[in-house]
Amino acid sequence: MTRSVKVLVPCGSIGTGVRPQQPFERGMQEHPDVIAVDGGSTDSGPYFLGSGSAKCSRGVLRAELRLLMIARRKLGIPLIVGSCGTCGSDAGVDLMRDLCKELAQELGQTVRVTCIYSEQTADAVKSALAAGRIKPLQPVRPIDDALVDRCSHIVAAMGVEPIIHALEQGADIVLAGRATDTALMAAVPIMRGMNAGAAWHAGKILECGAFCTTKPASGAVMATVDDAGFIVHALADGAKATPRTVLAHMLYENSNPYVLTEPGGALDVEQARYTAIDDQHVRVEGARWTPADAYTVKLEGAAPAGYQGVSMCIIRSPEYLARFDEWLELLEARVRNIIATQLGLDDGAYDLQFRAIGRDAVLGRLESRRGDPVEIGVMAIATSPDAARTREIIKLLSPPMLHFPLPDDPVTATHAFPLSPSSMDRGIVYEFVLNHVMVVDDPLAPFRFQTAVFGSVQ
Repeated sequence: MTRSVKVLVPCGSIGTGVRPQQPFERGMQEHPDVIAVDGGSTDSGPYFLGSGSAKCSRGVLRAELRLLMIARRKLGIPLIVGSCGTCGSDAGVDLMRDLCKELAQELGQTVRVTCIYSEQTADAVKSALAAGRIKPLQPVRPIDDALVDRCSHIVAAMGVEPIIHALEQGADIVLAGRATDTALMAAVPIMRGMNAGAAWHAGKILECGAFCTTKPASGAVMATVDDAGFIVHALADGAKATPRTVLAHMLYENSNPYVLTEPGGALDVEQARYTAIDDQHVRVEGARWTPADAYTVKLEGAAPAGYQGVSMCIIRSPEYLARFDEWLELLEARVRNIIATQLGLDDGAYDLQFRAIGRDAVLGRLESRRGDPVEIGVMAIATSPDAARTREIIKLLSPPMLHFPLPDDPVTATHAFPLSPSSMDRGIVYEFVLNHVMVVDDPLAPFRFQTAVFGSVQ
């Protein structure tokens, strides 16, 4: 058994274009045992899973993967990329696979690449549902065969076992579909016999790169995991790792600051102790890993929600800003009346929202910070089940959004359109519809493995 395992994380997510070179090179000098990086997120909404497409630029992904492949070869260690292509779809894995193939030829490397596909067929999910193996998470949303059939893509978030399996079969590079961020960093320490609580805890702290340091945008971070705990190492010039910055990351995207549920078990850090070694290093001990009675993988599914269009105007007149709520209420009433009388549509046939950009567009009535804006952008968002219907509604919005006056305005109001045309057809949009876990007997069973050797044999 090795005494410790060093995990180098180059950045919070591959393809973002944020990966300063100096911290990563400093990490390489520490002779890590694995390079692991996340490639996906649900932060940008359901479109990417719904369409099965990647958010990141192919060119940026290629440039960053190139540097990681060079480093992997120089160090002779494995490279793990998870949730490929933003959503972990099969197409996202194939995108990274194609880039690996191109770069292997370009760099003169010979690499064994294992792809782990995490997409689930509707039939497989419906079979699990019929067998009682699909369980809801909070907030509970009912699930039936019709809901599953609505999904354009369904992925299962893998734990460490599929990644370990690929590495044990000799993979130099593992390209995983949807995976928990934590599993990517915990896989090699667990494979090499390190303490499971320490490995999972380190994985959680490392998942977003240098977010666990005082310079969160600095890219790379490293942890050394052993059988009693782990040490976080801030790598960027001037960056510090403190007990507070490390501990705080347990709060990130986690409803319980002490418990993190993962495939196969739960991490409990309530008794964890965080000790500063120096300005760049924090020692963490005391986390516990408790295996679950049943092994589950989280399902994520996105389904078409309709066709959407947007239009935007700018309100700048001081009088209209002072009476903005009154004006917007009258505008919406006018627009809905036109839709009903001229298009023959009742409110149930479409969805129309107005957002006040620059005032409370994000939080709406929950916004607590109020001021006097210089201008407000009024964004109208129309969605309906029919593309032609949505286009009609959006085009109908243009005249009133440009000229609609307050009732006592003696002249014709003229607002401003920042773009021409003033409306944009967004096409089909998606919504997340699954918030469930699937019980499995074998952690490898929901996933498909495909291995290939790229480059020329030396």
